[in-house]
Amino acid sequence: MTTATVQPAASSLGAKPSRPTFNFSAGPGCLPEEVLQIARQDMWDIGGAGIGILECSHRGKIYDKVLAEAEADCRRVGNIPSNYKVLFLTGGATSQNFMVPANLLPDGGVADYLTTGYWAEKSYEQARLYSEHVREAFSGKASRYTYCPKDDEVSYDPKAAYVHYCSNNTIMGTEFHHVPRPPAGVPLVCDMSSDIYSRPLDVTPYGLIYAGAQKNLGAAGCTVVIIREDLLERNPRPLPQMLQYRVQAKDESRHNTPPVFNIYLTGQVFKWIERQGGLSAMAKYNAEKAKLIYDAIDSSGGFYRGHARPDSRSLMNITFRLPTEDLDAKFIAEAAKNRMIDMKGHRSTGGIRASTYNAMPRAGCEALAQFMKEFQRTNG
Repeated sequence: MTTATVQPAASSLGAKPSRPTFNFSAGPGCLPEEVLQIARQDMWDIGGAGIGILECSHRGKIYDKVLAEAEADCRRVGNIPSNYKVLFLTGGATSQNFMVPANLLPDGGVADYLTTGYWAEKSYEQARLYSEHVREAFSGKASRYTYCPKDDEVSYDPKAAYVHYCSNNTIMGTEFHHVPRPPAGVPLVCDMSSDIYSRPLDVTPYGLIYAGAQKNLGAAGCTVVIIREDLLERNPRPLPQMLQYRVQAKDESRHNTPPVFNIYLTGQVFKWIERQGGLSAMAKYNAEKAKLIYDAIDSSGGFYRGHARPDSRSLMNITFRLPTEDLDAKFIAEAAKNRMIDMKGHRSTGGIRASTYNAMPRAGCEALAQFMKEFQRTNG
C-alpha cells in the first residue's frame, strides 16, 4: 500500500475547509487539516522508512530527526534564546502545577500566584502543598473572574521565588493582553496552555513557560516546557528523577519513553504556523476570527451576554450566556445539528464556550456568527 505525498501549502489561512464540521472544543481542540493529512501519511510510512511514526524507536535515527526538528522549529517560531531549554514532557499542564513549586520553591519560601480563573486557582492550591507562604498576589474571585489585573492591582512580594500566572483562562474566557511585571529578579512563570503561539511572544521576561499541547500545539499527551537554564539548578528538595527539570533537560526529554507521536504532531504544528507567516500572522488571523463572534454578542441587545470584561476578552475562548439555561441548551443542540460542536460551557460555569484556537478556520467563526444572529431572530 502506498499513499500520495502531501505537499504543504505556503499558507492555508482562510482556505475553505474540506470537512463539514467545526470543532469549537476547548481541548482537545481542532487541528490544522493540512497537519492531519501529513500525519495520516506518516502514520503509514514516515520519510520512506517503511514504518510509521507510531512504530519508531525513541532512540532511533528517525525520532532523533523528529525531536531535533521539533525543538528547532519551536525555537525559531517563538524566537527562543539559546539560554532556554525546550522540553517535551508528559502529564499535561496539571503536572506542572506541582513540578513548578517542587523544582523552584524552597521549603518555607514565598511564591506569588495570580488566581484569575479555575486553572490558575488549581495551580495555587498545588503550590500551597509545598509552602504555607505561597500567596495570592491577586484574586479575581470577587469579580467572578471576569478580568485580568493590571500590575497596580497585584501585591507582589520582592522576595518571591517566582510569580505564576495563567495567560488565558479557558473556562472564563479572559486573557492577559500584557505581560505582568514582577519585581526585578523575580522569575515569571506562566501557564500558556490555551494561547501559546497564538500571538507574538517575547520569552525573555519569563523564567519558565509551560503549555499542554492539546489546544494550540497538537494532541493531548505532550506538554511543552520552556525554562531558563539557570533555574535548572535550583532543585530545593530531593525529587524523583522524572519530576526534575534538570534531569529531563540532561536526557533531552527522553528520560523515559516519550510520547513519540504527540511530539511529532506538535512539531508538525510548529511547521504549519511558520508556513502561515508566523506568530504575527496568527495574531491578526485570530483577532479577525474572534471579532466576528464578539460583534454578534455586542450587537444582540443583551440576548447574548459575554462573561469577560471587554478589556480582558480572550481571543481563544469566547464565553457567553443566553437569557435562560433552557435557551443555552437549545443553542448548543441546534448548533450541533448545524455541524458546530462542543460549545457547552465548562461544568463549573455552564453557558456557551466557543474556542477559536489557531486551527479554527475563519469559515467556522463566520458560520457561528451567522447562526447566532439567526438563533436570536427565531428565539429572541
